[in-house]
Amino acid sequence: MPRSTRDIIAELIAKFEPVVQNAFLAAVDEIRNAVVLREVVERLERGDIAAALDAMHIDREAFAQLELSIAEAYNAGGQATVQNLPRLADPQGNRIVFRFGVRNLEAENWLRTRSAQLVTRIVEDQRQAVQIALVEGLAQGRNPRRTALDVVGRVSRATNRREGGIIGLTSAQERYTASARAELLSGDPELLRHYLTRGRRDKRFDRTILKAIREERPVPAETVDRITARYSDKLLALRGEMVAQNETMTALAKARKDAISQQVAAGKLDVQDIEKVWQHTPQEHPRLHHAAMNGKSVPYGEKFTLSNGAQCDYPHSDDMPANERMFCKCNFTYRINYTAAGVRKYRARIGEPA
Repeated sequence: MPRSTRDIIAELIAKFEPVVQNAFLAAVDEIRNAVVLREVVERLERGDIAAALDAMHIDREAFAQLELSIAEAYNAGGQATVQNLPRLADPQGNRIVFRFGVRNLEAENWLRTRSAQLVTRIVEDQRQAVQIALVEGLAQGRNPRRTALDVVGRVSRATNRREGGIIGLTSAQERYTASARAELLSGDPELLRHYLTRGRRDKRFDRTILKAIREERPVPAETVDRITARYSDKLLALRGEMVAQNETMTALAKARKDAISQQVAAGKLDVQDIEKVWQHTPQEHPRLHHAAMNGKSVPYGEKFTLSNGAQCDYPHSDDMPANERMFCKCNFTYRINYTAAGVRKYRARIGEPA
């Protein structure tokens, strides 16, 4: 008996989200640990921001494993879709074999384009964040070495790997880190209290900050380095979660779409027998207009229309607005009328009009 699409998707998400997340975090870890600090500091001492940025080698090639992990999720999604289709026969009684071709031209083009866009966006955003941090560090007269360490992270005695820094963060997250550092160094009780409202802070340092508030003094610089490193690492973990969830859901959804499209193109399924059905997955903070879509269906070639007017081919499709896609865990399935298909095949076999 075919398994439910919901169960299949849940298993694939549970398997591939950690793979994609680990690939992203491993790429960031490799970048910051490959940095030769002396080269960055020398360029900063000359005031050459562009050269200092280039010395960090934040480039697309570092994210090759991330691209491969997304391709693996896509392939698994397509294979699972065709494997879950029921056994059917053609008008002559021969078994129809459903197969998914990851080397299909459309599949290859989508994977190549999607990966290029994702990695380009990650690299450009990181370079922008690092550039802002370096420019501000020099403008504020900070020591070039400290500025470089604030960006690439400091080597942990426990792991001998760099931790903290801002490599891997979005430009917005870099701003959060910079403002958190400023609050801790300010000595202003109001700003220090604001730091304590940050949801991603390491609460193990709260006592230290409360003491600074009572004494109306800044947190010592070395302690600030440790606090902001932990804060930055938590923001990086959040970034990894966001990338993993969005890219895994997108790859699996696209694979299911392409798997069925390939069967239609091969004449094994007929579009008039296929409907798309929206499946809402309960979340901590669900979008109500997504929840309202649960169970709603549209013909194979039509788009879903949400109550706010947004349209998309399916949840996490490329034409789904970004604000609707981020943190969305909705899925979709295909409802295929095999009875109608079987009747047409039978009539074709005996020479009657379908």
